[in-house]
Amino acid sequence: MALAAPRRRARREDARAGWLFTLPVIAVLGLFLLVPVLMALWVSFSDWTGRGSPLAPGVGFVGFDNYAAITSGGGLAERNFGIALRNNAWYVLLVVPLQTGLSLLLAVLLNRAVLRGRGLLRTAFYFPSVTSSVAITVLWLFLFSTSGAVNQVLGWIGVNGPNWFNDPRGIVHVALGGGNGPAFLTGSDFLGVTWWDWLSGPSVAMSALILMAVFTTSGTFMLLFLAALQNIGPELDEAGRMDGATAWQRFWKITLPQLRPALFTVLTLGLIGCWQVFDQIYTGTQGGPGKTTVTPAYLSYEAAFTDQAWGQGAAISFVLFAIIVVFTVFQRWALRERDTSKRVAKRLAKGAEA
Repeated sequence: MALAAPRRRARREDARAGWLFTLPVIAVLGLFLLVPVLMALWVSFSDWTGRGSPLAPGVGFVGFDNYAAITSGGGLAERNFGIALRNNAWYVLLVVPLQTGLSLLLAVLLNRAVLRGRGLLRTAFYFPSVTSSVAITVLWLFLFSTSGAVNQVLGWIGVNGPNWFNDPRGIVHVALGGGNGPAFLTGSDFLGVTWWDWLSGPSVAMSALILMAVFTTSGTFMLLFLAALQNIGPELDEAGRMDGATAWQRFWKITLPQLRPALFTVLTLGLIGCWQVFDQIYTGTQGGPGKTTVTPAYLSYEAAFTDQAWGQGAAISFVLFAIIVVFTVFQRWALRERDTSKRVAKRLAKGAEA
């Protein structure tokens, strides 16, 4: 008991010292992050016109009108938001699995001790990730132009390449041969976009941007997977070999479960990055052709800075934030550590009772 009081006093002093050292960072984050976020949240509930301060007395509170305009208003704002959400949903659906699978494959290959030149290959694969996204986008516009290198390579194998960044057709519609679609899909809509258009797939132009995203981000995630692989002890793989497990069985049953934290990190960063894609759209297509590359992040910028609808622009940003949070929480639930011991114990208990 005599030692309890000094220990509590020491803990309080350590806590005060910790808060003292972190106070500058908290102040900076509060000033430059929390305050702007709270002001943007207020703008999403106001009729601010962009002139003067959003906290001025003349700025009125409009409640959820800005959110209603983009989700249930029935006008152009709702349709534009629906188109942007459709485009970004397909972008996420294709980019996240492709970049995760490719980065994991590269990490597994570069983790092999027998592979020569691993350092050079790591640098080569990682180099696009540290290159300016604007420079990569300009290069992609050149490669995927009508007379660019990609169409020339396709011509060598007898394929007539499309006019990539000027083709608004969805790749699913192209694969199905076009047409208007069945009435039960064209007769109903969500957010002003028919279900037939929701299922059209990414446009040909967005497909080129999807390939660019996979190319530029796989190197970064490869390093995360590679670091996780190097933390796995070789004795686990050796035990699997001794038990007669094949290479695929060892990867699926031994290696992959050990990569769950890294996999969660990669998927989370991939989801956030894909839902926030902006600079490639701004410097590349600016939403064209036919709004098939518009994303919510770009639409938020366009609504606020071009159309001067600052409330709707802020509302789009916070709806996008909510989407990212929902996906992150769901992903955390899907990749959680499942406690199988309790289920096994219950089955054994039932078997003993029988």
